[in-house]
Amino acid sequence: MRLQLQKNSYRSANEILTNSPLLKEIEEILLSSDIDLSSLSRSHYNHILRELFKTYGWQHSPSPFHEPVNPFAAIELTKHNIGLEIGFRHASLMGHNLLKFQLSSSHHSDRIDVGIFIVTTKKFQKQMYNIYHHNWAGAMNFEKADRYLRHFKTDFRLPIYLVGIDVA
Repeated sequence: MRLQLQKNSYRSANEILTNSPLLKEIEEILLSSDIDLSSLSRSHYNHILRELFKTYGWQHSPSPFHEPVNPFAAIELTKHNIGLEIGFRHASLMGHNLLKFQLSSSHHSDRIDVGIFIVTTKKFQKQMYNIYHHNWAGAMNFEKADRYLRHFKTDFRLPIYLVGIDVA
């Protein structure tokens, strides 16, 4: 079993990212052969990816509000006007995660020009359960995020690039 990526772009995010070396960097991190698939519970995988992104110079972003209102209001990682969220939490928080991009683009002192939302696919989640017995039930997934973004794409002003971690 090896990792692969599914991608979709909203509001021309792919055009913004096409010439960015950060897109290749993101794919390199997500497809890292150093990741032990057998250890990937939701929280552990989130931690591994967050630390990998930090080694590439991605910074944890402060809250888009001027005071610390809610620790879940901050974009997870930023670099060069790109905001990145790792969406491995419960699917009920999908709207919240996507709304952070919109809030950050208008309130954050370091302007975000595009948001990258990383989730796993249903196939990945099923394989993680069937092979390694890691429970990903209820987690956000690429297919659900894609439907959500298609439905609300006119409501989001910030371009969003959706990346689904899949298995082959």
